[in-house]
Amino acid sequence: MTKQVEQLDRVIIRFAGDSGDGMQLTGDRFTQETAAFGNDLSTLPNFPAEIRAPAGTLPGVSSFQLHFADHDILTPGDAPDVLVAMNPAALKANLGDLPRGADLIINTDEFTRRNLAKVGYAADPVEDGSLGEYRVHALPLTSMTVTALTGYDISKKDAERAKNMFALGLLSWLYHRPTEGTLAFLERKFAKKPEIMKANVAAFHAGWNYGETTEAFSVQYQVKPAKHDAGLYRNITGNVALAYGLVAAGQRSGLPVYLGSYPITPASDILHELSKHKRFGVRTFQAEDEIAAVGAALGASFGGSLGVTTTSGPGIALKSETIGLAVATELPLVVIDVQRSGPSTGMPTKTEQADLLQAMHGRNGEAPVPVIAPRSPSDCFAAALEASRIAVKYRTPVIVLSDGYLANGSEPWKLPDVDALPVIEPGFAAPDQEDFQPFRRDPETLARPWAVPGTPGLEHRIGGLEKADGSGNISYDPANHDRMTRLRQAKVDGIAADIEPLSVDDPSGAARVLVLGWGGTFGAISAAVRAVRERGGQVAQAHLRHLNPFPANLEPVLRSYDRVVVPEINLGQLALLLRGRFLIDVISYNQVRGLPFKSEELAGVLQDVIDRD
Repeated sequence: MTKQVEQLDRVIIRFAGDSGDGMQLTGDRFTQETAAFGNDLSTLPNFPAEIRAPAGTLPGVSSFQLHFADHDILTPGDAPDVLVAMNPAALKANLGDLPRGADLIINTDEFTRRNLAKVGYAADPVEDGSLGEYRVHALPLTSMTVTALTGYDISKKDAERAKNMFALGLLSWLYHRPTEGTLAFLERKFAKKPEIMKANVAAFHAGWNYGETTEAFSVQYQVKPAKHDAGLYRNITGNVALAYGLVAAGQRSGLPVYLGSYPITPASDILHELSKHKRFGVRTFQAEDEIAAVGAALGASFGGSLGVTTTSGPGIALKSETIGLAVATELPLVVIDVQRSGPSTGMPTKTEQADLLQAMHGRNGEAPVPVIAPRSPSDCFAAALEASRIAVKYRTPVIVLSDGYLANGSEPWKLPDVDALPVIEPGFAAPDQEDFQPFRRDPETLARPWAVPGTPGLEHRIGGLEKADGSGNISYDPANHDRMTRLRQAKVDGIAADIEPLSVDDPSGAARVLVLGWGGTFGAISAAVRAVRERGGQVAQAHLRHLNPFPANLEPVLRSYDRVVVPEINLGQLALLLRGRFLIDVISYNQVRGLPFKSEELAGVLQDVIDRD
């Protein structure tokens, strides 16, 4: 049967089902093949925190959204064009996001009276006409999968589990996705279970063949590859990019990388990834708790390694005393906070950017710490490298504020020229110095010497008690404490001269409204700005990487616009800092839903501000 092929410039697909339905795996495989095909893409995995919420319930719904296009895109998309719903809970949890006319692929085998009742459906929505505004494809995915696997030496339960591969095969056919990578993946994943591997491959082929032969889908869709700058690309998540950035920092500094970490969602994958790279001089230590993890990392820095610790917001609270110790001892330490929804345990698998004030001020005493925030999954690589550079050069702990959206989301990443990456010079103190002063500072950076323990002639005291300026002896002198406090602050403030000035995207130069963001809001803000400009609006955009210290030109940039809008996934933390520092009444726009901003919502907010008298 010859099918009509329709060209599309972009598609947003959301796979949704129970936590045990393999939606994250299905979405990831579709993403990997889409990346290999050459589309630009952005993803949004969304899953519950529970290891296994009750099957068929709303809290147990797991989804994976992928936006892919033949041109540059910035977000995972506001609303799906296609929803694959594996059960009633998945339908009910996601239907509100589906625009009229969207495609809805439903696994009718799971729409039993019991499953419908679990989520409050009095009648089957597939049959009662309530889905009339969508293009519904009601398919018995589970039973078709079981039928396709008749003859394989597997249980019925294992056959039913393969329904996600049937769905993946069908969607791969529908959107002309390559198949080689997925088939190779299945062969590797189930290499020790050959019958399971054969069954999953067969289910994938069955889904593809169903699309090819059925009359239920009369049209295939094609999204051509995007035009990228020449180079070698791979798909990458934010957590993997952070890990690679740390490996690169070790290589460019000549320092062994030591990660002290305690597993915590959504930062654990950094530990998992770094543990694979021992050949690059990376050592990973899974500690018994957050405090032990940061203590080990700081000890490694004292010993001459690049000490790193990874965590999320609750862990930052526990690590705060040791981060303060790193401030007092003036040792390099990279602290990565992959932010999640709070307070307390909050919503561990949902995103938020509400740890900014904790990163800035969440330590006892005057304990200033540089703070850096990546803006996209691939930008996490550069952020980790920059944090390491600052930590080593200025002998200070540095906090990197990633977030759950960046950590788990993915996008294409152009592999950098390794030789062009910045060289990080450790500048260890030379041995056998006469009159070695452990707190005699570099006049440019105000950094103290990094003296590795055991180096002849460099013996010195270390610890959390206040140090005498120069000698490092314990001191309770009031004037000395005031001087040391101001020196530590001046060292961090001076970093502003060593970072790029804030760049502003204002093509016409006529904009009177500036939108200023930080961290993972970059994609949504940029898409909103693009939409406003396409409709004739004038708006400028700037995005902060360095949050402490701010870029030196931030204040003049802010004062050059009539109004400044600051969107944040918190209740206005950056806005509070800007008002306090510069006495500028910025316009704060905030949401804390555990999800990224929707670009159309932001575009409407910006247009409203532009339209004000």
